[in-house]
Amino acid sequence: MKIAIDLMGGDLAPEMAVKGIALYFSKAPQKDVSIIGIGNEGVIRPLLERYNIKDKIALVHTDEVIGYNEHPTKAFKEKPKNSISVGFHLLAEGKASAFVSAGNTGAMLVGAMFSIKSIEGILRPAIATVCPKKDGSTGIILDVGLNVDCKPEYLNQFAILGTAYAQTILDIANPVVGLLNVGEEEGKGDKLTKEAYSLLKENKHINFLGNIEGRDLFVKKADVIVCDGFIGNVVLKMGEHIYDIFADTNISENSFFKRFQYQNYGAMPILGVQKPVLIGHGISNDIAFMNMVITAQKVVESNLCTKINDLFAKK
Repeated sequence: MKIAIDLMGGDLAPEMAVKGIALYFSKAPQKDVSIIGIGNEGVIRPLLERYNIKDKIALVHTDEVIGYNEHPTKAFKEKPKNSISVGFHLLAEGKASAFVSAGNTGAMLVGAMFSIKSIEGILRPAIATVCPKKDGSTGIILDVGLNVDCKPEYLNQFAILGTAYAQTILDIANPVVGLLNVGEEEGKGDKLTKEAYSLLKENKHINFLGNIEGRDLFVKKADVIVCDGFIGNVVLKMGEHIYDIFADTNISENSFFKRFQYQNYGAMPILGVQKPVLIGHGISNDIAFMNMVITAQKVVESNLCTKINDLFAKK
């Protein structure tokens, strides 16, 4: 298994990316996993020396990077050898089993759609985030930003994608799906959620509970929480900021609260594309990069993309 990592992507890259890979090799090395690092060789080589992993990474040189403020499509045209494009090329050519980046999210989506492409039948790929539960279990919420304008059919497919992830990666045998709404009753919500409810209710591929409210996010009510990317991103950013507010207080030692630390999860895959593509947080530190590798490894080993493809081939 070869995992390609964009060493230039992220606010704290490339040092935190290299340090995180060093942590991976020291704490969770796997004999069948090798790392392909993508970045500026002149910048990366000294870091590989510093963290003593110069012989553990196959380095692919590129001196172009897509910044956070750049328009993805335009940047791909003007910077054809950027680190994200190179990563997608390696994945598309079968030279890597997965590609991971904490760089420009829009560029990662564009690259995934045009280089790797969606699984046939998928209307819109989605990205989920981990949702820790008070009882110690873990769920997910999707979409959290890739699709801010949704149709009911998208939400219906998100439920299938989320179910596949929960079964395959979180080991939940029969995940319960909930539609995030303003009330539990079937008739609640706007046009989008009302129409989505009808589709989810008839969907034989999921275990649909019905509507859930914001207060149900962190309790063991639904394992897979479905919403449009606008709402999902607001929930994600709010949760992150609440953690930041209390990180320096005693509450940060609470076992439930500590599970909100983004670095514990590393990266999440874009669900619905043909090969493993994972996006990390822009502020990823070394622990986050270590966990990116671990998560990518799980996604590859579980054959998640193949299982999602099989689900939609049967529909």
